[in-house]
Amino acid sequence: MKRILVGSAAALLLSLLSAVAHAVPIVSGSVWIVAPGVASAATPANVPGTQADVTFLAPSDPLSFDSRGNPASDYNLENFLLTGGAFNIVEHTAGALLNTTNNHLYQFLGQVTVTNGQNFGVLHDDGLTLVIGGLTVISAPGPTSPVLTNAVYTGPTGTFDFELVYGECCGPPAALIVALPLVTPVPEPTTVLLLAAGLIGLGLVGRRRAV
Repeated sequence: MKRILVGSAAALLLSLLSAVAHAVPIVSGSVWIVAPGVASAATPANVPGTQADVTFLAPSDPLSFDSRGNPASDYNLENFLLTGGAFNIVEHTAGALLNTTNNHLYQFLGQVTVTNGQNFGVLHDDGLTLVIGGLTVISAPGPTSPVLTNAVYTGPTGTFDFELVYGECCGPPAALIVALPLVTPVPEPTTVLLLAAGLIGLGLVGRRRAV
């Protein structure tokens, strides 16, 4: 009986750990409704120090937001976020999600595993700045029609924090598609709960057998 319990416990743990290892990568995002001049200069220095109007989480497999296939009537902040699978969307300023003024500044934060000399591209409309481990990898902050910007990472190999600042201005469409999957896998909340439940269950079994 003891061998069966141990074997079942090992199988459960391996299953849960495998699920953790294959969790979907996630980045955190913030959006501010800003003046046209700020939205037209998407740099970390222009990120407001105030509470964001909207915050959200997004899968990055890869990071992909694109309103080009949507009708103009759907052109607002909420619908743009939904094109990229954003979730846990929180509106901190009433009406922000329906905003269609186009003057939005986005900040994406997470981690990335990169190698020296790695080449990747970003399709964007409008400007953006990408910083990895303190190194500016892409600096294209101004307005543009949909364009693919290629970059070569020249820093050290490893896993680093990244910041991507993206500005949307000057009317539709809006697009931000990063060819490099930016973030490392993290456990999904449900997976963490399952793992915790499994460990608690094993502890209770062990305690009962010891009594």
